[in-house]
Formats: sequence, structure tokens, C-alpha cells
Amino acid sequence: MNYEVWLREWLENYVKFTAKERTIRRYTEIINQHIIPKLGNIEISELDSITLQKFVTEMLHSGNKRTGRGLSSNSVNSIITVIKVSLRTAYNIGLLKINVVDKIQRPKSNEKQIECFTANEQKKIERAVFESKKRSMIGIVVCLYTGLRIGELLALEWSDVDLTGGIISVTKTCFDGKMSNGEFGRLTDVPKTISSNRQIPLPKQMIPLLKAYKKQCNFDYFICNKKGIISVRTYQRCFTSLLERLHIPHRGFHALRHTFATRALECGMDVKTLSEILGHKSPTITLNRYAHSLIEHKRDMMNQLGKLL
Repeated sequence: MNYEVWLREWLENYVKFTAKERTIRRYTEIINQHIIPKLGNIEISELDSITLQKFVTEMLHSGNKRTGRGLSSNSVNSIITVIKVSLRTAYNIGLLKINVVDKIQRPKSNEKQIECFTANEQKKIERAVFESKKRSMIGIVVCLYTGLRIGELLALEWSDVDLTGGIISVTKTCFDGKMSNGEFGRLTDVPKTISSNRQIPLPKQMIPLLKAYKKQCNFDYFICNKKGIISVRTYQRCFTSLLERLHIPHRGFHALRHTFATRALECGMDVKTLSEILGHKSPTITLNRYAHSLIEHKRDMMNQLGKLL
């Protein structure tokens, strides 16, 4: 059996019943674009650590089909993950006699720098949102005070928002992709991880604003425009346009989540509580990701203490 045949079988019989829809789509894309063109015709019994490592090196040097340049370390690591999981499954069920995947060396991942908005930039953004004629822009402020991911925000329905109790329930997320009819649209899926399924308390100051906003909404979705559903890409473009109008340096929508986390730590929120609100698997993830904010907070506290000398 060559590797392409096994990859198709693996996707159909092992991945589709256990993985999220978005993961399935990502694995399929990686397999079709990168793995099959280079390794698909090789018998899986002939795949060894040297062949696989040479493939990894090639991806790093010239794996980008559009530019001919190398893929990023993070992209290559995603490809390696698909290779490892698929071949480990083949080994576990007896198709391979030797487990060769553990000998693949991964390139060092480039940790993305955490970007957030300054307090002054945040004030400008909030003021512009409240002055905007686009009611749906209020979602930007909601993210600044809840740490919601953009997919979680746009997937919210009013049934997920308890304005009496002041609680947002995160039970799903959404993303843009090809639908079953082949057309491009917005798809809904379960949250990113089990811990992403959570409840987030709303600041009491936000309740009256959201109550007034709700009276103007004619759809079940929490964030919508005059036509109803907003795609993730459209909402991202609106956010980018807002930053351009305010002459604020561009940062991705996810910077709103980082800004929330940074402000929360600055206000003295403990890491465990913040981790639960963000939906991280453990406080360790939160601690590692926002260590810089904790250091700055500790420095400010020490400076305050120093004033007593």
C-alpha cells in the first residue's frame, strides 16, 4: 500500500470520527498540498527516517508552492504532525513493522510575540466603537472585556448571553471555509478545546449597553449586520479599517484577547481565574504566555513599595 492510499484511508476511518471539522479540513489540505505530491507514491513500508527528514528539509527550503521559498517552522511542524500521527496509526494496527516517526527532528517553532493595545489605544478603540453607526462593532469592546476569540464571538447567539445574570456561555465557535455545496461561507464547530467550553462573567458596566444593543437586533446571532450572519473575514476587515482610521498600528483581531489578559493581570487578577476565563487547558499556559505582563506588574508593585523608603 502506498502512502497516498493509506492517508486517504486514515482520514476516512480514523480522523473523521475523532477530530473537529476544522482539524479535518486542515489535515486534508496539508495532505493534498504537501505530503501526497512528494511522498504519496512511496510504499509506506519503504518510508524511513532519512526519507522523511529529507522531506522536512525540503519543506523548510522550498515548500511554499506559491513563492518557491521555504515554509515557516510552524507550518512544517503542522505537516510533521500529520505524518507522525498517520504513520503511528499504521504502526499500531500492524501495517508498519518499525515505528520510524519518532526519529523525525522538528524545526524550532517561532513563538509568536504577544501583541496588545496600550491603555490609550484601547480608549480610542472603545470611543470609536460607541460612536460608530455599525452596531455590530460592539463585539470589539466585548472581546476587550471578556477575552473571547473572534470565532467564539461571532458564533454566539442571544440564547448564550444571559443579561440578567451577566454571563456569556461559550459552547461553539465558527470559521470561514467551503461548505458541503462547495460554496465559501461561515461554518460552526465545537470550541477549540474542552476547556474552551466555559462561562464568562460580564462587567456590570457592560450590561446596560448590551441591553440597548439587543433592542436593535433582529436576528438570533449576538453579533450580526443588517443581512444577518457576518463572516470572520468580513469582521476582521472591519477591525483593520477601524485601526487605520484611528491611526493605530495594525495588530490582528487576536490582540484584543491579549489586551484583555494584560489588563486583567494589571488589575491583579490571579492566573488561575484568568486561565479559566480565557479557556486555557491549564494556568501554566496562561503563565507562560503572559509572563511579560506579570513581570511588568511585579515591577510596578515593587516601585510602589520603593516609594515607602
